[in-house]
Amino acid sequence: MGKAFTTTSIRGRLDRVGITLSALCAVHCLATIVLVSALGFGGELFANPIIHEAGLAIAMIVAAVAIGWGALRHRRAGPFVTAMTGLTFMGGALAVPHGVEEAVLTIIGVALVSLGHILNLRACRCALSGVDACTSDSDR
Repeated sequence: MGKAFTTTSIRGRLDRVGITLSALCAVHCLATIVLVSALGFGGELFANPIIHEAGLAIAMIVAAVAIGWGALRHRRAGPFVTAMTGLTFMGGALAVPHGVEEAVLTIIGVALVSLGHILNLRACRCALSGVDACTSDSDR
């Protein structure tokens, strides 16, 4: 029989999905800059605002569920604050024209969201193990 899905495994999978989506977003930003500025094509497709708006919406949903769920379990603020700061940068990227500024804000944002998911995975793993070495009051 296969492994039963638990709330912990679902939350962990959502964190991993968040990390993967963040990496794909960063690749998209860099590819857009290279394709549009260096090769002169792909701007209509890659720089379409709906891609960025949908990406932010998906990132917000995945982060809210995975990191919110994790915060309820481990009671640490670090993952939540880090991810929300990243989402703020991503939202700010929507307010600037397409180009390097947008890419920089987005890449900073997705890096912070990804870091928030990583911190959430670690905090939840420590909360499950009950190991005192994992407990740190620095991010509470």
